[in-house]
Amino acid sequence: MSALAPTLEAFFTERLITQRGVSPHTVGAYRDAVCLLLEFVELQTGKAPATLQFEDLDAQMIAGFLDHLEHERGNSVRTRNARLSAIHSLYRFAILRHPEHAELMGRVLAIPPKRFERAIITFLTDEEVMAILAAPDRKTFLGERDHALLLLAIQTGLRVSELTRLTCADIALGTGAHVRCLGKGRKRRATPLTSTTAAVIGAWLKERAGAPTDPLFPTRHGAALSRWGVSLLVSRHACTAARRCPSLATKKVSPHVLRHTAAMRLLHAGVDTSVIALWLGHESVETTQMYVHADLTLKERALARTSPTGSVPARYRPRDQLLAFLEAL
Repeated sequence: MSALAPTLEAFFTERLITQRGVSPHTVGAYRDAVCLLLEFVELQTGKAPATLQFEDLDAQMIAGFLDHLEHERGNSVRTRNARLSAIHSLYRFAILRHPEHAELMGRVLAIPPKRFERAIITFLTDEEVMAILAAPDRKTFLGERDHALLLLAIQTGLRVSELTRLTCADIALGTGAHVRCLGKGRKRRATPLTSTTAAVIGAWLKERAGAPTDPLFPTRHGAALSRWGVSLLVSRHACTAARRCPSLATKKVSPHVLRHTAAMRLLHAGVDTSVIALWLGHESVETTQMYVHADLTLKERALARTSPTGSVPARYRPRDQLLAFLEAL
């Protein structure tokens, strides 16, 4: 076994799990990145992963792996950067244990993340929200579940992972009704519920008739819904709602779009972005600024407050034939 293999084992067991105490989700993400890298290097070198040396994972090989992710696996730049971040974390750990490879690892650590264009976020209008909420058949158990889940997601903006982890005990009704969740970075937060949402969730809890530790939104067999299950039901009800609201046919509706919708509704209600950041569980207020950029309504209001400049429209005319030629290129 090479020096790489025990270093990899120590990275996961000592650094990530014991020292940093990262979540299982983070461990899984780093594991997937390393597995993909080792499989790629094995195809390139013909060496089994257990026999690979640090020299086999130099900057050129890592750069080739990143290109492979984008062009052959079809990963987005965000995913490519996330895999690179995992590799950087591994090499920062390895360079302390194997300083003899410091030059090689330094070149890998110098590989920068790739810049990318941030797309304008998608969110739902009030008409589209009403159409999606009306899509589930509330005469059935699963339809009542889906309606409660969709309403809770749109009103609170919980992440899909937060929704799937909710238990019956996480809902507090009555005065100061709210939902408690374990968010990103294992930070707990409480999000208030409107009277309408509290009434719907209260009715669902009676229909659900589960123990405090049971999942709030179960499958047919009583297990917690998966992320994929939530995505599937959101897409299915969005397709149904598109018959009533045609504008939904032009949008790809996902659980994260429901989260964006919650943020935009708060923004339109005049809630400050710092409060929205706390509401959504954002690490930084800067993350919440994307909703301000996406909100054309706010920009139109700002434009309406400005005074006309009184300038007369005109067109630039070159003073010379040569300049006119160049200008026309």
